[in-house]
Amino acid sequence: MAISPSLCTCHLSSRRPDPPHRLPLPSLSFPRPQPISQRFARVTTAATAAEMTAEEASLKKGIAELYDESSGLWEDIWGDHMHHGFYEADSSAAAAASDSDNHRLAQIRMIEESLRFAGVSYEEDKRPKRVVDVGCGIGGSSRYLAKKYGASCEGLTLSPIQAQRAQALAAAQGLADKVSFQVADALDQPFPDGQFDLVWSMESGEHMPDKKKFVSELARVAAPGGTIIIVTWCHRDLSPSEESLKPEEKALLDKICSAYYLPEWCSTADYVKLLDSLSLQDIKVANWSDHVAPFWPAVIRSALTFKGLTSLIRSVVENHKRSIGDAIDD
Repeated sequence: MAISPSLCTCHLSSRRPDPPHRLPLPSLSFPRPQPISQRFARVTTAATAAEMTAEEASLKKGIAELYDESSGLWEDIWGDHMHHGFYEADSSAAAAASDSDNHRLAQIRMIEESLRFAGVSYEEDKRPKRVVDVGCGIGGSSRYLAKKYGASCEGLTLSPIQAQRAQALAAAQGLADKVSFQVADALDQPFPDGQFDLVWSMESGEHMPDKKKFVSELARVAAPGGTIIIVTWCHRDLSPSEESLKPEEKALLDKICSAYYLPEWCSTADYVKLLDSLSLQDIKVANWSDHVAPFWPAVIRSALTFKGLTSLIRSVVENHKRSIGDAIDD
């Protein structure tokens, strides 16, 4: 069963469809000015507590805490990018045995292959000028796209730790005037309609409990003629005779969901239906399972190295200190 990233890209038509119903946003210029203390405050609701179910609130809290706790460990071993690498389809054996530098290059290639597949132009008058990175991690894609295109990038994450680290890395790389990050909900993005020429979602869609609302928000913030790129984990497409996955497939996905705070999965075909319903154009899809297969063996191997074990210990100690500090503050 294919459970690795699939790719969906599409373009927003020149005439925007009517936006989906949503709560009114305050009239603010972009970028949205906020004090640091507010920008990095944990998000627990999309609009108001009454409008979010306990299950949704628990999911968002779990996602934020997962990445608060794991991002430092991931960065120690894998660097800026918290997503799969892209490899040649027949390179699994060699890739699984190669060093981490090769895998980091494969992560960069994942970005480049996504841009190539979507036909994002590098020409001066066609390249993206404004980018939103939905589920930005520690900002690797945002900084890469800002450097590549000279674009202004805005990153969203549920994790305050990720947002703070992403901003620090941007400042260290001389990109503080090009990229900024904030804690915000991808299902209720704090931007006006039609804001971005490139809407980028690199392996964040799998965390979204409402896929329709997720895709609708991506389309809402995309400018007319803009490009939406979604790289996300999907289960296989169902055959015409199937109504659901097999029990053993569901059991496997349930284990993955429990480990990574994922809601119910969907297929690439499901995403295409959602994109079609929004009058988007030039919808393209691809299954990249074979191209990302070498990455997970490499992740497991890295966890068993001296660096991986020491990073894990350091991460546990830092999280313990943070927990004590939170308890004292309370």
